[in-house]
Amino acid sequence: MKMLYSLVLFFMLLTASAMAGSEITGKVVRVADGDTITLLAQGNRQIKVRLYGIDCPERSQAYGQRARQFTASRVAGQTVRVTRMDTDRYGRVVGVVDNLDGGSLNQDLLANGLAWHYTHYCKAAFCREWKQDELRARQKRLGLWKDAHPMEPWQYRRQNRRK
Repeated sequence: MKMLYSLVLFFMLLTASAMAGSEITGKVVRVADGDTITLLAQGNRQIKVRLYGIDCPERSQAYGQRARQFTASRVAGQTVRVTRMDTDRYGRVVGVVDNLDGGSLNQDLLANGLAWHYTHYCKAAFCREWKQDELRARQKRLGLWKDAHPMEPWQYRRQNRRK
């Protein structure tokens, strides 16, 4: 049984790494929150996408609704291209979302002060530039950086899990 489990896990990891860097194009049919969307891809497949390298406030958190509205205003009903970076433990594609006109939604959220740069997971070369976008938004006190002590979403989730 252990051998079968190991083989299944091996092939899942192999498949996930082979898909990293691949592109998916589809129409955004749902915006769950600032950093999670669903798109309708070829063959009427619905694909949940978690934005790579960033973490937006939760919906019930300060600026959570604002981040969701920002994302919706940029991509809802639009055709986007997602560069797959990974697959998360929930089976969602983790990727960089680009409008077909150009521009990264992930980076736009950082530059407008509506997300944290998730340095723990953002390891690509462009992540250094994204960190600078967050720092500029902090300096300009944009979005969530207007608050004196904004709470990181991962801290907020951890706190609420305990309750």
